Amino acid sequence: QVHLVEPGGGSVQSGGSMRLSCEVSGYERSTYCVGWFRQAPGKEREGVALIDSDGWTSYRDSVKGRFTVSQDNAKGTIDLQMNSLKPEDTANYNCAIDKKILCTYYTGDSALASRWNYWAQGTQVTVSS
Repeated sequence: QVHLVEPGGGSVQSGGSMRLSCEVSGYERSTYCVGWFRQAPGKEREGVALIDSDGWTSYRDSVKGRFTVSQDNAKGTIDLQMNSLKPEDTANYNCAIDKKILCTYYTGDSALASRWNYWAQGTQVTVSS
């Protein structure tokens, strides 16, 4: 059974930093595509960043240069480092994992959340001005 846990999140002031981690267990394929998504109140869920098992990454235009997605194989985590946070980054953030081929179909901007089947519970990130 695939299980994702997403510790982290909280509140930070504008310009601050925060790191989210996605702990994955039970995913038996050696190749994968992990997506970070977010959803603000009243808005649709949107892609933030993608990373595949080869280390390929893609970012939403609005977070390029500020967010970095990486994988820690020793810990079994996919991390999202968020710097220079802005109030518009406030949202509930989720990580999800599924087949690697999704990373060939989508980018950080275009990722369609409904194509990922395995999700963490989500964590709230609030950036105050």
